[in-house]
Order: sequence, then C-alpha cells, then structure tokens
Amino acid sequence: MQEDDRAAVRRGQAGGPGAGPGAGAGSGPAAGPQAAPAAGQGAGPGAEYAMRVRSMFDQPGADTLVGRMGIRILEASAQRVVATMPVAGNTQPYGLLHGGASCVLAETLGSLGSALHAGPGRATVGIEISATHHRAASAGVVTGVATQLHGGATMTTYEIVISDEQGRRVCTSRLSCLLRDGVPGGGTGGNAGSRPGTDGSGSGGAGSDGATRPAARDV
Repeated sequence: MQEDDRAAVRRGQAGGPGAGPGAGAGSGPAAGPQAAPAAGQGAGPGAEYAMRVRSMFDQPGADTLVGRMGIRILEASAQRVVATMPVAGNTQPYGLLHGGASCVLAETLGSLGSALHAGPGRATVGIEISATHHRAASAGVVTGVATQLHGGATMTTYEIVISDEQGRRVCTSRLSCLLRDGVPGGGTGGNAGSRPGTDGSGSGGAGSDGATRPAARDV
C-alpha cells in the first residue's frame, strides 16, 4: 500500500468508529467526511451523477452486503477506487480474513469504478472475477485499491490490490464488467443512470438524451 493510500485510510478512520480495527460486519461504515468522487473519464456524467453512483455503493446498515461487511469507500473515480474493510466479522473458521470477503471487497470497488466510467443511463454488471490470496490477515482493517486497466464502451477491467495495515499484499484480484443500457435479470432500483423506457429487461429504446440504443443481450 502506497503512502497516499495509508493517508487516505488514516483520514477515513478519523471520520468515525465504523472503520476502526474492531468494527464488526454489522456495524456498517462510518459516516465521516468523504472525498468528492470524480466523473468517469470520457463519459461526462458530472458531479451529481457521480455522487448518486457512489451513494449506491456506500450504504451503511444491515440491508446491504457492503453495510454488513463494514466496507467504507474513501475515494472514488472511474480510474481509481479506495475502500477499507474490517477483518472482524469477515473471517473463516480459523479466524482469518475469508477469501470470499476479499472478493466482495474487490468486486465492490471494481464495480463502483466501472459504474462511474459508464456514465448516466447505463448499468454495469460483473462478468468475471479472479483472486489470488497471498497472505492471511487476522485483525485490523484491510485496504483495497482498484485501478482501471481497460475502460471501453462495452467493457471495463480493474485490478484490485488488498493490503493489510502494514502495507503487505493480502490479495490481488481482477474484475471485468459489462456495460449495458439496462439492469439485467429483472433487477430494479439503485440504477442511478437508468433511462426512461428502459426497464432492465435489455429491450433498449430511446434514452433521456433522445438517442435510440440497440437492445442489450445477456452474456
């Protein structure tokens, strides 16, 4: 973990108890000050859209997976997303950070970056994730940093590096997301960029900008 990442973590921990080492999964992220998100490169969604997207991924409480696991977003842009997650409450039977928890953190960060890249009126869905677990973590918080490797019109790819409080790499993950004009699988709500006339069925249609888009196909 680089020095600027450690500084971001320190700022985030100062914002409230939810990001501290003893925070459990049920306590949710703290509501401290957050860095202003940046718009997706080339997509031009604007600050208001970026704020809506970030709020979708940064929800405290037990009603969302992010909230239950105590994930807290510290920085968000299409090119780079940083967040922390407590080890406590996210462990496997040996008391170590669960590998699945690392994958949840990785997909959350990559999906947030992808949504910011996609821009208004589009949805992003993860289609492939891989993870290599390098070392164990048994206490404190881990920090994930997602970096965009590819940002296209229909697909994005992110590398996510998860490190412990000593800056040692715990996990390296890679996520690819498909960009669509609607939420697939009958999903509803939470689509900050949904277009009128697009009900998530992939049927396409005219967007709020008047452009007619082809139907999206499931992968």
